[in-house]
Amino acid sequence: MDSNKKIKRFTFHVDLDSFKPASDKEKEYLVQMRPSTTFFKDGMKRLYKNKIAFISFIVIVLITLASIVIPLFWPYSYETQLGVTPGRPVDSSFNNLAPFEFGRTEQKLIESGESVFPHIFGTDSAGRDYFIRVVYGTRVSLAVGFFASIIVLVIGTIVGSISGYFGGKVDLIIMRIVDIIYSLPDMLMVILLSTVLKLTLTPVIEGTVLQSIGANIISLFIVFALLYWVSMSRLIRGQILSLREQEYVLSAQATGAKGGWIIRKHLIPNCISVVIISAALQIPSAIFTESYLSFLGLGVNAPMPSLGSLASDALNGITSYTYRLVIPAVVISLIVLSLNLFGDGLRDAFDPKLNG
Repeated sequence: MDSNKKIKRFTFHVDLDSFKPASDKEKEYLVQMRPSTTFFKDGMKRLYKNKIAFISFIVIVLITLASIVIPLFWPYSYETQLGVTPGRPVDSSFNNLAPFEFGRTEQKLIESGESVFPHIFGTDSAGRDYFIRVVYGTRVSLAVGFFASIIVLVIGTIVGSISGYFGGKVDLIIMRIVDIIYSLPDMLMVILLSTVLKLTLTPVIEGTVLQSIGANIISLFIVFALLYWVSMSRLIRGQILSLREQEYVLSAQATGAKGGWIIRKHLIPNCISVVIISAALQIPSAIFTESYLSFLGLGVNAPMPSLGSLASDALNGITSYTYRLVIPAVVISLIVLSLNLFGDGLRDAFDPKLNG
């Protein structure tokens, strides 16, 4: 028996008697698996941990909801001139009211026991409630920034994808066009194009559905479509150049797939995080551009307000009514700052190169 044991020690056969099944507790201790997740869920967890970006997102959502909901129940309209009633003399006491002040007509109603909704930010020089004009101006600025960024996103993604995938002469021609646009002075070209397009489009859209939008807003969208897509296209081109040599792209090409199909199904989905981050960072740039164009009188058409036009109108009485300039300036700063911080948070959360 002893000799058998000695022989058994030098054998290469596995001694099954030396092994015993692990208990459930031992399995739980040894096997620690990470719960399954997706790229989006993983990025959202990192975004939630970034408190500054998350608070900025909440601020953007609150401002957007306020600009949509408040006009539904607010008793004053952005274009209604208080104190102007057909068939009656104009009550000029409503012009340039300070915050929470009332006109003569409203004071009589209050003395008779009726309740009058206050003017939180007072009124402007035309007797219009300033608070609702700020709310509408915020809505206009956000809408312009959002749609302008979509235009830039679509054009930049299409041009950058074509340039990066096909390369060669196509890439050379497109990149030279991009270099020419980059060499143009941004602000000067925006002002010149806005002025020319405003004069050109006004007679064209007269009597059409586009007249309600206004020639200034349409010209602003055209300016973004002509000038502001170059940064996005360069970014997408760089991503496509690094992805087009991957095995799955070569496999699709070997099966006879066309370039457009490969771009739509393989390349753009694999750089979608970069696209979303760039679009988020483009919105504050569009809002700022709209604001300074409206400040120069090239923005939205009167009486529709925007934050830039409100700041421009406030310059006339800046010494007497300084708050009229401060309020839209603070709102613009808050929106642009929140969007920039949120865009930086998106980049940190979803850019794979920064995950480490």
